[in-house]
Amino acid sequence: MTVIPFDEVPQTRRWWARAAYAAVVCAALVPLVAAGLAGTIALLLTGAGGLVVTVAGIYWFLISRGVMRWCALGLAILAPLVVLVLFIQAGLLREVIITLALGFVALVCARAALRERGEGKAMAEHPAPAWRHAFLVMNPRSGGGKVVKFDLQRKAEELGAEVALLEGPGQVDVDALARQAVERGADLLGVAGGDGTQALVAGIAAEHNLPFLVISAGTRNHFALDLGLDREDPTGCLDALRDGTELHVDLGKINGRTFVNNASFGVYAEVVQSPEYRGDKAGTVLEMLPDLIRGDKGARLRAQMDGITVDGPQAVLVSNGPYGSNDVAGLGRRTRLDRGVLGAVTISAASTREAVGLLRRATKHGLIQRTAAEVVVGADVPEIPVGVDGEALIMTTPVRCTIEPHALRVLVPRKRPGVPPAQPALDLVRLRELAWGRHVSAPPAPPEPSVPPSAVPPPAGGGS
Repeated sequence: MTVIPFDEVPQTRRWWARAAYAAVVCAALVPLVAAGLAGTIALLLTGAGGLVVTVAGIYWFLISRGVMRWCALGLAILAPLVVLVLFIQAGLLREVIITLALGFVALVCARAALRERGEGKAMAEHPAPAWRHAFLVMNPRSGGGKVVKFDLQRKAEELGAEVALLEGPGQVDVDALARQAVERGADLLGVAGGDGTQALVAGIAAEHNLPFLVISAGTRNHFALDLGLDREDPTGCLDALRDGTELHVDLGKINGRTFVNNASFGVYAEVVQSPEYRGDKAGTVLEMLPDLIRGDKGARLRAQMDGITVDGPQAVLVSNGPYGSNDVAGLGRRTRLDRGVLGAVTISAASTREAVGLLRRATKHGLIQRTAAEVVVGADVPEIPVGVDGEALIMTTPVRCTIEPHALRVLVPRKRPGVPPAQPALDLVRLRELAWGRHVSAPPAPPEPSVPPSAVPPPAGGGS
């Protein structure tokens, strides 16, 4: 984590952070002042008790299972409600409303302070060449059946594309399918499916310097989001076949395999390995969280990032381009995909308390964020589980992650929603630094993308 001198932080962000703290202080003082001296002690004890019970409930929810977990969650929800009722019974309804309003003001000010400025210009667009034989792979099971729901096969074939459905029987070799299409003369490849399938075919398109069409028919479509595509209606992605433009984006490589989003090790990779993960991601994470927080599972990892070594992290996330400074789990977005660097995040928690603190964004102790050209993850075992674009894999150690700048020519519609603005997470440590600290921690600024000679697009032409 780099350090920005306090006097280089924009003045407006500092005042927004201070305003957030001022609103919190006022919110706490309003009921105390109204209660008078006699009632102040009782209110303080009531509020402090509610806070302790809420924090304890969240803590036990994260580290427990079964009935104990849901009792803890109920306690964490019930405690602030009980405090609220007690305040109202004390004749402080008006003060409670004012306090809640000030809490909302504090949240708005905090987000204004934490919002990153100067994210850079949009990715450069290049003329799209004419195509004659577009080959699209479509997974009818992906994204809850979006291929069928939006009638993507028929619409693509009406535009002149060849479509291959991954219907089986059995497991379909997507790699072989795409390579055979190239041998038959395909000059454009595309995928309607999840990010794992997108990455596999994207690697083949990059290998043959062919345009690649992303159709957002997966469940989360993180890659499509960062390309500025419409995740709700994948039909719009097909407009690129009629009126498209090219973006030249980076590709990540992990032990020779392509990834478009990220590769995860340790905690998250263990979760992805669970057979139940595909059907119930949230439930699987909750079920495995206690063991993972305590460090009861997984090999001991060692991450090397351009000369920096982190020994024993519980989790490592390597991404195709850095995520926002507040995103330590790869759940957010990347402002651009052509910076030519990997994003790297490691989390090392020495205790359950530290792990919970990181989850609550109340501390950054044990958190390292970097950009790097190469990340190598070793372990004390010959093989480790790795989550690659949400796919569960077992890889031989050491696992080497690299970046191929501007390796992929992505065909996108000329008219598309664009990349939405990032919403900052409520990072309490960073907010405190902005308001009162002498320095502000921040990830190193990624380098401005440069266009290698190999990325110069071919001559422009009309559509098919």
